[in-house]
Amino acid sequence: MFTVGIITASDKGSRGEREDKSGLVIREMVEACGYEVKRYVMLPDEQDELEKEMIYQSDELKVNLILTTGGTGFSKRDVTPEATLNIITREASGIAEAIRWYSLQITPRAMLSRAVSGIRGETLIVNLPGSPKAVKEALEFILDTVGHGIEILLNRTSECARR
Repeated sequence: MFTVGIITASDKGSRGEREDKSGLVIREMVEACGYEVKRYVMLPDEQDELEKEMIYQSDELKVNLILTTGGTGFSKRDVTPEATLNIITREASGIAEAIRWYSLQITPRAMLSRAVSGIRGETLIVNLPGSPKAVKEALEFILDTVGHGIEILLNRTSECARR
């Protein structure tokens, strides 16, 4: 169906000091929906490394969807939204807004998310939260609609779906 790249932004994870549970949740959920994971990496919270990886997955691997986890909070090291904004050509802010809205029904701390979403070429990029629980909740809420968005991006929608 669609190809996916997963990027976990975590200083501790990239040093082997923490297991990447959130990235694994993403992988399990997208594969259960029939998506093919083409690349799954864990990187430190370094903006230039995150940007290079997103560009690589989008421009070279040509994945349809990049899902990031981590690096969207208030810490000075949380730079995933900035990296994403630097490399996208069009924002898809409704996705990040929908995740925040849905997450606010669960916890008021969702208002602290700085996550963004956007498009680079034929790749949709979505920043997800860092915790496995929040990743699961967000993906359950958006995955079906995001799939439809990718179909539109790739001009794969049926005549009925366009009405």
